[in-house]
Amino acid sequence: MLVATTAALTATAAAWLTRPKPNLPPPRAPSTEPPATAPSAPPSSVLNTAPPAGPQSVLNTTAPPHPTPRTSTARTNRRWHDAEKAGWRNILIATLICTAASSASTALRIHALTTSPAAKLADKNAYITAHLTLTDDPERRPNTNARFAQQSYVVSANLKLIQTPTTRQTINLPIKVFATGQAWASLLPTQDVEVTGRLATPTPGTLEAATLLVRTPPRVLSPPSALHTAAGAIRAGLRSAADVLPPDQRGLLPGLVVGDVSRMDPQVSSDLKEAGLSHLNAVSGANLAIVAGAALALSRLIGLSLPLRAIFAAVAMLAFTVVARPSPSVLRALLMGLAAAIAMGTGRSKDGFAALSATVLFLVLFAPELAGSYGFALSVTATAGILLLAPRWRDKLSHAQDQKPPLQDSERVPDARVLDPEQRCAHLSGPEHTHAPGPGHTRTPDPEHTRTPGHGQRLNVMEESTAARQQAHTSSEPPHRPLPRYRLPRWLAEAVAVPAAAQLAVTPVLVLMAGQLTPVAVIANLLVAPAVAPATLLGFGAALVAPVWPDAARLLLIPAGYAVGWIIMVARWAVSLPFATVPWPAGWPGLGLLLLAALLAIPILRRRAWRAMAMTAAVAALVAVLAIRPIIGPWPPKGWLMVMCDVGQGDGLVVSAGQNRGVVVDTGPDPVAMDRCLRRVGVEDVPLLVLTHPHADHVNGLAGVLRNRRVGAVLVSPHRIGPHSVARISATLRRHRVPEWTAPPGTRWRFGPSELTVLAPDPADGEMDGRSEGSAINNASVVLHVRWRSGSILLGGDLETEAQDDLLRRLPVRADLLKTPHHGSNRQSPAFLASLGARAALISVGAENDYGHPATSTLALLRSLGLAVYRTDQSGDLAVVEREGGMAVVPRGP
Repeated sequence: MLVATTAALTATAAAWLTRPKPNLPPPRAPSTEPPATAPSAPPSSVLNTAPPAGPQSVLNTTAPPHPTPRTSTARTNRRWHDAEKAGWRNILIATLICTAASSASTALRIHALTTSPAAKLADKNAYITAHLTLTDDPERRPNTNARFAQQSYVVSANLKLIQTPTTRQTINLPIKVFATGQAWASLLPTQDVEVTGRLATPTPGTLEAATLLVRTPPRVLSPPSALHTAAGAIRAGLRSAADVLPPDQRGLLPGLVVGDVSRMDPQVSSDLKEAGLSHLNAVSGANLAIVAGAALALSRLIGLSLPLRAIFAAVAMLAFTVVARPSPSVLRALLMGLAAAIAMGTGRSKDGFAALSATVLFLVLFAPELAGSYGFALSVTATAGILLLAPRWRDKLSHAQDQKPPLQDSERVPDARVLDPEQRCAHLSGPEHTHAPGPGHTRTPDPEHTRTPGHGQRLNVMEESTAARQQAHTSSEPPHRPLPRYRLPRWLAEAVAVPAAAQLAVTPVLVLMAGQLTPVAVIANLLVAPAVAPATLLGFGAALVAPVWPDAARLLLIPAGYAVGWIIMVARWAVSLPFATVPWPAGWPGLGLLLLAALLAIPILRRRAWRAMAMTAAVAALVAVLAIRPIIGPWPPKGWLMVMCDVGQGDGLVVSAGQNRGVVVDTGPDPVAMDRCLRRVGVEDVPLLVLTHPHADHVNGLAGVLRNRRVGAVLVSPHRIGPHSVARISATLRRHRVPEWTAPPGTRWRFGPSELTVLAPDPADGEMDGRSEGSAINNASVVLHVRWRSGSILLGGDLETEAQDDLLRRLPVRADLLKTPHHGSNRQSPAFLASLGARAALISVGAENDYGHPATSTLALLRSLGLAVYRTDQSGDLAVVEREGGMAVVPRGP
């Protein structure tokens, strides 16, 4: 697949670079008019002098031979078609050569990787000691796995040496490292480290020798290069200076300026992605273009010559690439910028699309792994759309193509085709049409011109035209004057055309990658465009001065923070709009459906009448959907009592506590998913947050609950099992100044329509044993019984068999609904489940999870007890609502 993708990219680039560009006019159809002939010599009486008779005079007066228009047109057409054939021949040759070269390069790379010693050891999952050279900064990964409490990182590196108990081999191949531990966070590119870990096969579709799983800290062998040390100091200085900004801004600004997303808020990142602004949460080619433009302006201000300006801009782009790291989009922009700088310095013309084609050709030939990168594909397609479509759309939106109103009588120029014969003769006898005869000569009519075929028909047409004109002049109605078609100013037309062209170009890639459309992307990009350049320039200036003058850097970042704050505000507003994202089939079926939709839309949009009808129908459909949607399917449903959020593989629930208030029980593994659920329900105030136990799939979404909400207190388990997670939770709560509570069994609260009672665990009891440390943590879960006027539910956390049996012995419980403990695992007590008398079971579980939840045996047990089963992986959010005579479960839908 990668070989085919590489070949397709290089073929496309080569075809554009060698496209035919003949300097001849396009072919014309041969003229049907008879060839023009020289006018016959007038009678001698007309001329004052006559040519002398004789053979010599005949030779002198004969016109030299010259090609007729028909012959000239045929010759031009033949030359044009010859040039076109030569151009297509060049395209075919260049395409075949580049395709063969890229395919061979990729195949050789794949062969070298699959036959390497690392690949052979990876097939055996061998443990090795390896020497690595880092090629990028360690990327922090969100920890959604309850098994690991430490922070995890993904590191790109070159494998230099492999050592096993029996062998020692020196190689140089790319490898991906999955590591845990905070010691990886401070490493920089070009740094050499020694690690011990287990090899595994690489991710399919990547050009890597293997993956290395490391659970121990690295041993540093050498420091990074001087260049990367300086770049690391600049990035660290910007992170430190950004502490003067609010949390959202201090995370986004380093990502926008130098690509440092280590402190990026997951919710901000998600909002930017849904609003079509994901290119702003990391460095893109636009940032490099802004830096290059600033460098050119500065060099011109200080009076540098044109070649020196080009050199200065090239140096600035290279320095920016080192600091911001050479991501695929930055590499694309760098090579295009260098090509433009060379063209400017040498005084040559610049062709943006030729530069893009050459860049794609070069990068794919020498770095074929980019052909499988979605980031590279998005960067290339967005740039191509801007270069090809944006100028045309800008001109369409800005050029004055107003229809001219009919001219007044005083402004009219007579047209000989609509005049009667006498007026026509008078019109044609004007100075520009008069050939005055010589003295003593009279004009005699030519019989050949007074009567020609069709003469009578032409006179009838002219008479009818004259009558029509006279009727128009005598009419009392004023002449129709069409309204002019107003156009946008050029700057506004360009501001609209650029994001629209880029979004249209990247839509096929987004469908393949994410399976969704983003209608709000164009307006969101239009609104944030004025803030991107100030944020980039002020942020990069602050990064440069931060290592030597931190106070000045902080002053520069204050106005940059306002620009970044505007970007965040626009993203939040955009994702709150109806249909901000439209689900679409992902993969190749979605791409085929998109192509079919485009084929149907293009003919409609090309015709003005059809376009107006289509726009009217689209607006009417949108209004109808917006009007009907709240009526037929509001969320949350009226009278909701509890909502089980679809947070993936984890637990996250909200119990109604009144208007815009809710008690949250667990937060799931993802703060973004939890925050979205609470926003959908409309919860702005959380009087109590319950964290049943400190596993990642129950507490990692804590930031999503704390985001822009008031949290009164947090209830945690009295058994402090899992010290790393417990310490992390306590630190987060102290930072947000939220009190942390524990409560013994029997503690009761009343919030709005809901009454909550703590059933377990008892602080006086010892820790409940289990099969593992994970089971001990699960069995220490806080258990709640929630009662409403119409019924009740038992929220059992992740209780396993031992704790369920203990609760049954101590305190028999009855409930109408059951939140199935531990996501429906096979660690369930049949006696405990049967004692509840529940009528329905709700299971919070992630689709296709690695744990096998819910277990088949548990589902069979629940159904044998007569419980209806509802699952978030199949039905999305689940709402418990009050109905006459009881309660009902309403799914939101996946």
